[in-house]
Amino acid sequence: QVQLVESGGGLVQPGGSLRLSCAASGMIFRLYDMGWYRQAPGKQRELVAGITSERITNYADSVKGRFTISRDNAKNTVYLQMNSLKPEDTAVYYCKGRHFRHYSLEYWGQGTQVTVSS
Repeated sequence: QVQLVESGGGLVQPGGSLRLSCAASGMIFRLYDMGWYRQAPGKQRELVAGITSERITNYADSVKGRFTISRDNAKNTVYLQMNSLKPEDTAVYYCKGRHFRHYSLEYWGQGTQVTVSS
């Protein structure tokens, strides 16, 4: 049974920082491409940042230079460091994992709320 559990969300002022964590279990973590997505009320879910099993990264233009995705395979955990936060970053952030070869093996976490407000 695969589980992805996000943590680290909360309320932060504009310009502040947060670090999200996603702890994975029930899968061979190092074989999965991982990503962070977010969804704001009334908007579609969008990819924020991704990191492949080979540690290749990609970012949405809106977060480039501010967010950093990383992974620690020894801890089965993927992180999203978020700096210089803006109100438009407010959303529920979700962790996703997809096997690098078997695309049908795709899993989502429950999400963690990030609110950027003064």
